[in-house]
Amino acid sequence: MSLQPYFRTKWGRAYLASIERFLADRSAQTLKANTNLIFTSPPFPLQNPKKYGNLQGQDYVKWLENVVEQLVPLLAPDGSLVIEIGNAWNKGEPTMSIVPIETLISLARISGLTLCQQFVWHNSAKLPGPAEWVTKKRIRVTDSYTHIWWFARGANPKANNRNVLTPYSEGMKTLLRRQTYNSGSRPSGHAISKQGFLTDNQGSIPRSFLDDSEMLHDATTSLVSANTTTDAKYRAWCREKSLPLHPATMAPQIVDFFVRFLTESGDLVFDPFGGSCMTGYVAQSLGRRWICVEQTMDYLDGARGRFAV
Repeated sequence: MSLQPYFRTKWGRAYLASIERFLADRSAQTLKANTNLIFTSPPFPLQNPKKYGNLQGQDYVKWLENVVEQLVPLLAPDGSLVIEIGNAWNKGEPTMSIVPIETLISLARISGLTLCQQFVWHNSAKLPGPAEWVTKKRIRVTDSYTHIWWFARGANPKANNRNVLTPYSEGMKTLLRRQTYNSGSRPSGHAISKQGFLTDNQGSIPRSFLDDSEMLHDATTSLVSANTTTDAKYRAWCREKSLPLHPATMAPQIVDFFVRFLTESGDLVFDPFGGSCMTGYVAQSLGRRWICVEQTMDYLDGARGRFAV
């Protein structure tokens, strides 16, 4: 019998299943070559297992490699896979594990996947950790950065950085008003044209360093400010229903950035490790269709609070 959605909205569906179970089901067949963006943050290779499940070492590498190999056929020819692979530390030592790097290399070698770009996400809300080495023994600093990797089936996936422009600085606004600039050659050898710097492009091209605290106040992402209210609504829903909060909810502004950057209205966004369905919520807010898969019932029951269904 085919899997049925655990709940659905006008724009999307959430399934209660492991990703392996979902991919083996007929429900996944409709996604093949039709998914415009797979955006996800799978369980990290942590030394202290969480309720949502995680493996360590080479078991983690092999497991994620196998999952991604099965996800690739779901992508449209110009589709993208964006995946956050968090940092890991070696058990009992104040040293970092190379498992996330090994995982990246493994994924990059999968047939049909092209590594388009690396992003660094500064998670300003992350608690100090690893606690043993940061807050107790004080021999390390807070690990607040993770990497987000943008893969695609080819070298030219759908993407448009005009959709994620950031507001001009006050200096740039002054420059545009003044319409004068010290153009010409620089010591580096670069030749700066006057026209290029004096054209109002409605914003600056963003950089690959993503600081969620800055993105939250970005005037071009007013939707994100609205999205932050979903966290309060989600927490209130979970308290009312006596449901556990998901321990690793993705920042809405990060999802917002990649959905706008790599998809268009009406496109399909898929999260194979849906958690509390933040990906689905943001996708729906932006007029995209969505599918999320999550294997823990409590987390999906909590996710209903984002959509009030």
